[in-house]
Amino acid sequence: MQGSAGSRPGAVREGRAPARPAGGATITASGWGWRHAGRERAAVAGLDLVVPAGQRVLLAGPSGAGKSTLLYALAGVLDPADESEETGRLLLDGVPTHALRGRAGLVQQDPETQVILSRVGDDVAFGAENLCVPREETWARVRRALDAVGLGEAEGISLSRDTARLSGGQKQRMALAGILAMRPPLVLLDEPTANLDPAGVLEVRDAVLAVVEATGATLVVVEHRLGTWAEHVDRLLVLEPGGGISHDGTPAELLGPGAVREELAAAGVWVPGVVPQPVPAPPSAIERSNPPRRSPVPGPDRGGIDLQVPGGGLLAARGLAVSREPVRPGWRRRLGPPPVPVQRDLDLTVGPGEAVVVTGPNGAGKSTLLLTLAGLLPAHGGTLRAGPALKGADGDRLPDDPGRWRAADLVSRIGTVFQEPEHQFVATTVREELVFGPRHARDPRTRQRLFTDEEAAARADELLAVLGLSALADVNPFTLSGGEKRRLSVATVLAAGPRLVFLDEPTFGQDAVTWAVLTGLLRRLVAEGRSVVAVTHDADFAAALGARVVELS
Repeated sequence: MQGSAGSRPGAVREGRAPARPAGGATITASGWGWRHAGRERAAVAGLDLVVPAGQRVLLAGPSGAGKSTLLYALAGVLDPADESEETGRLLLDGVPTHALRGRAGLVQQDPETQVILSRVGDDVAFGAENLCVPREETWARVRRALDAVGLGEAEGISLSRDTARLSGGQKQRMALAGILAMRPPLVLLDEPTANLDPAGVLEVRDAVLAVVEATGATLVVVEHRLGTWAEHVDRLLVLEPGGGISHDGTPAELLGPGAVREELAAAGVWVPGVVPQPVPAPPSAIERSNPPRRSPVPGPDRGGIDLQVPGGGLLAARGLAVSREPVRPGWRRRLGPPPVPVQRDLDLTVGPGEAVVVTGPNGAGKSTLLLTLAGLLPAHGGTLRAGPALKGADGDRLPDDPGRWRAADLVSRIGTVFQEPEHQFVATTVREELVFGPRHARDPRTRQRLFTDEEAAARADELLAVLGLSALADVNPFTLSGGEKRRLSVATVLAAGPRLVFLDEPTFGQDAVTWAVLTGLLRRLVAEGRSVVAVTHDADFAAALGARVVELS
C-alpha cells in the first residue's frame, strides 16, 4: 500500500519532477507484486506508485525488502513465465515493462555479472550499439562516459584494456559507463557505489547526475547509505519486506528531526548522521563445539620458535609483491613480458585475536593482496610465512607459504569470503550451504571428520539465527537478495571454524540492522582469539571492529 510522508496507508502519491529536459519515462504501478519461483512469500506485494518522467527517486528499505526485484522488473528482465508469480500491473510509459527493450538501463549489484566483452571500450559501447546509435557518436559517448566515471585514459585505462584485469570497483565503474553511453529514458542503479572508494563514490554520483540532468532521464537509485544521494534526489521511497511502500516523501520530510527519522533508523534504514552500534553476538556454536585450535609454540624438540613470524603471529609477509596474473612455474620469456605486480615491497603481520582492515582506491590491489595472503594466489615476489599458531600441532609437515598448502590444509585453518558471494555457493539450499563446510572438514593427518552431523547442524542453526536467515533455510541461495547472499557467504566460512578469516567487502548490501549484527559477530570472533582481515571501504566497520588499518595506494 502506498504511504504518504511519514505515514503508512494512503492515496497514491505521485510527487512532482522539477522542470527538466523532456526525455524521461513515467513509471506506474497498480497493486503490483512479484513472487520468485520456489519462494512461498512475495518479494514485493501491493505496490501502488507513480513516478513522473524526469523525477529522481532514492529507493531504500531493509535488506530483503524487494528493492532489487523492483529494479529488475522495471528493467524488463523478470520473466513471468519462469514459474514466478506476478500480480497487478507495472508499466513504463503505459506499456508493461517486460514488453519493452532499450528503454531502461540497469546497473546491478554484482560487477561480475555485467561484464560482456573482453575489452573495456567494446563493453561500454555494447548497449549504445544495440540501440543503433551511429558509430562515431557511440565512441564519442564511450570516451566521455569512461572519463566521467574515472576509468578513462587519464587514469591509464585504454579502450583495449582486458576487462578481466579490472578490479571489482573498476568493473562497477565500467558497467555504469555503459549505461551512461546508452542514455536511456530510465536509469536504474542498484547500489552503484558499494564497491567504490570514497573519491569514486562522489565521482560516480556526479557523473550520473550530469547525464540525467542533460537528458531529463528518470532516475531510480537503490542505496542503503542514503547520505550520498539524499540532497540530489526529489523523492525518497522506503519499501517494507514483502509489502509495498512504508514511507514516501522528500528526503527533507523523512530524514529531518522527528518521529519518522527515528522510525526509519529502527527499521534498518541508514539515516545520515546515525551510526548503528554492533549487536553483541551470543556465545556461538563455533566457540562451543570448536574452540580456536591454538598450538603451543614449539619447544626445542620441534625446532624452536619460528623467527620469521614474530611475536607468535599467525602470518607474516616481507617484501611481498602481488599480481592478478602471477608468474607461475613454467613461465618463459617467449610467452611475452611477465605480469606486473599491482603492489610490491609489502610488510604485514597478522597476530592472534587481531582485526586488520585493508583499504585504498579501486585498482590498488586490495583483493589481490587478500587472495595472496589467504594462499589462493601465488606471491609474485617476497616471502609469506605462516607461524606455528596458524599451522597447528601438525605444522611441521607444512611449507611456510600457505600458497603451497593443499586445499585440505587451507580449509581447516584459513577461511576466505570472496567479493562475489555466488563464487562460494555449492548447494541448493541455504541450510546445505552452511553444513557443507563442517560436514566435509577433516583432520589433514588422520582424515577423521572434525564435526559430527549433529555438530554441523547445530553450527548451521546458530549462524542462521544470528544472521537473520532462519526463515530462508530451505531457499536456493542464488535467489537471495544481495545483502542476504553476503551474510550467507560469511556464515559458510565461519561454520568451518577457521583460525584466520579473510573477507572482501563483508558489509556490502547490509542495512543498518544487519550491519550491526554482522559486525557484532566478527567482533565476537576476534574476542575469542580468532583473527580477521577485511578489505573494505566502510570506515564505520573498521572503527567498530577496532581494526588496525593498512592503506594501499
